[in-house]
Amino acid sequence: MMMKAMLKEDYLVGKPTGFLEYPRRNVAYRDPSERLGDFKEIYTPANDKALSLQGARCMDCGIPFCQSNNGCPISNLIPEWNDLVYKDRWKEAYERLSQTNNFPEFTGRTCPAPCEGACVLGISDPAVTIKNIENAIIDKALAQGWVEHKREKEKTGKRIAIIGSGPCGLTAADQLNKAGHEVTVFERADRIGGLLMYGIPNMKLEKELVNNRVQMMAEAGIEFKTNMNIGDSEESLNALQGFDAILVAVGSTNARSLDIPGSDAEGIHLAMEFLTKNTKSYLKDRLKEKGYIDAKDKDVIVIGGGDTGADCIGTSLRHGCKSIINLELLPTPPEERTLNNPWPLWPKIYRIDYSHEETIAKFGDDPRSYGKLTKEFIKNASGHVTGIKICDVEWKNTNGSISMVEIDGSEEVLNADLVFLALGFLGPEASLADKLGLKLDQRSNIKASHGSFSTNVPNIFTAGDCRRGQSLVVWAINEGRGAAKAIDTFLMGESDLEAPITATV
Repeated sequence: MMMKAMLKEDYLVGKPTGFLEYPRRNVAYRDPSERLGDFKEIYTPANDKALSLQGARCMDCGIPFCQSNNGCPISNLIPEWNDLVYKDRWKEAYERLSQTNNFPEFTGRTCPAPCEGACVLGISDPAVTIKNIENAIIDKALAQGWVEHKREKEKTGKRIAIIGSGPCGLTAADQLNKAGHEVTVFERADRIGGLLMYGIPNMKLEKELVNNRVQMMAEAGIEFKTNMNIGDSEESLNALQGFDAILVAVGSTNARSLDIPGSDAEGIHLAMEFLTKNTKSYLKDRLKEKGYIDAKDKDVIVIGGGDTGADCIGTSLRHGCKSIINLELLPTPPEERTLNNPWPLWPKIYRIDYSHEETIAKFGDDPRSYGKLTKEFIKNASGHVTGIKICDVEWKNTNGSISMVEIDGSEEVLNADLVFLALGFLGPEASLADKLGLKLDQRSNIKASHGSFSTNVPNIFTAGDCRRGQSLVVWAINEGRGAAKAIDTFLMGESDLEAPITATV
């Protein structure tokens, strides 16, 4: 067979001088004044030509750190699809992207892009717009009908139960289905998607995208069962009978609370309660019925930052809150990397997220207030929260030991009608692990090693946030692919499923 002759441009990645010629240009968000009026996605359509120039900025660097442990946990072939977009070869770009990423439309929208933090160009110039390019590739692939799910092997007769339909569970289901196994996914909520469905608001991830993927996977042979809270009773455990292997991928849902005076006041809610009820009501009737926690005309305080805190801000703004304040215990991040945060580590710097931009547009100020310790919730005679007592804190480094010191005379009381706690998670809820006899590690996560993903019970595996702790969607995909390979090997003696080797936990 005669091999196709390689053209000179096939050896290159991007345009050799592209990073010198073209500045970074992000795909813009919709105008804040427009997007605050709805829960539609915040993104604007990407322009093919503009993204081609962004792909041209990829440097053909000797070692693509964007694919490294610090960059992309699933080792996406980033320079390759950057180059293909530059050359207007979009279908080939999708084929490269789908080799390592089962759900690019999820990561392209929700991932904070550690790949860009590890981009070699980012040492001296703004990094390549990797996230924008990834998102545009999958959007075009979905629009063109290039995306499909199918069994790639004959049926093996092996049956696998997956508990949890978040990004980890969905990824494992997709991979194991490709390998020819019969896969059933159990979800305790009324809709499939886990974190993707109810943990991330619609303006960041349209739920039609999740439903579309689930439909394709169902048509490919995967069985989905909703309203199945495995572990809440002995009867629910009977649903696991007859499976050859079980994967526990229930996420990290044991939310951290704030045990201070007044914490029993009405009007104080966990962030996920707020976000979940809002999305359920939005999907049901576009918030027409009051089945959600309404922030309209309320003084709202969000305690805790990160993506979840930002989403609480964005949701409150769309309800029409009277004011919004975001309290952060840690000090204000620096504008640029510090010496102890060198490239290619994730840059711990000051950023303005979509909802911070929206708050500035509506109220004129960034909602975040740093170095604030919440000391007490103030409530009225009927037991409803009316305010928060806070004080300023200073962080001191004494011989490598970090300590927090309250600043005398800095106490003040902030008005509050609603308080949302976005303080992170302490691991999975313990009931399922107890019922299945699974051991936990020192951090209250289900005990298993990356690579084997096997628990102390022979045919039960675990992966995702319930194993490694609260993390990113892209890490959930890493774990789902790895667990699928481990389960396939357990059942068949070997596996040719691809799985990333990247792991830090």
